[in-house]
Amino acid sequence: MPAPSATLRALAASVVVLLSVTGCQALDDAGRAMGRTDIVNDLAARMNRALELTYSAEYQLGGGRTALIAQDPDRSAYEWPGGKLTATAEATARCDTEGKRTVCTLHAPPAADSNPSTVVYAAAEREGLVTPPMVMGLLTAAGLDPGAVITQSGTTVAGLLATCVEVQQAVENFSACVTGEGALGSFTGRVDGEPVELALSRFQEQVDGATFELPQGAGIVDRRRAGS
Repeated sequence: MPAPSATLRALAASVVVLLSVTGCQALDDAGRAMGRTDIVNDLAARMNRALELTYSAEYQLGGGRTALIAQDPDRSAYEWPGGKLTATAEATARCDTEGKRTVCTLHAPPAADSNPSTVVYAAAEREGLVTPPMVMGLLTAAGLDPGAVITQSGTTVAGLLATCVEVQQAVENFSACVTGEGALGSFTGRVDGEPVELALSRFQEQVDGATFELPQGAGIVDRRRAGS
């Protein structure tokens, strides 16, 4: 695992001070003061860069459930209790499990100029799931909201240094942590009005190729030729 960046080290060292709209400022790696907008933009940019990385991240959900996000430059997958989404050069697939039966519906693969992860995340958000781009959007909006109160702190998540923000605003409040690698470390808030909580439990900078395969024994509905 690569060493934390200088920016991350500076942010981690600053956790003795909580940052809010009326309080202190952090310093970036060049010693410049970082305002509230800089902080959330830094986290959003960190997550955006991570869309190009190879990693596998396991998450703990409420009620003891788990989820998995995995990606490399050419493939992406998102697994959650009862469902799975994958995007590969062969197909974009959605798998649903009811009881002991799993059915996967195949659609055309992502366009050649598309990032497989963004394709999967867009589909996951339609299922009410938390995704890194969703959190990026929330962070960016909070940084632009003059009425938002943003408090920053540092912690470790699954053994990784992470920067966290707690956001209080007129719309939904939320909190999120982002690791130095750019992976989503945790999120607590609401999605489509429903409370959602997840926390990173394991992170690896490699992915088992089987993660992108369809579940064994799954029924297949192939809609690729139909172009749907």
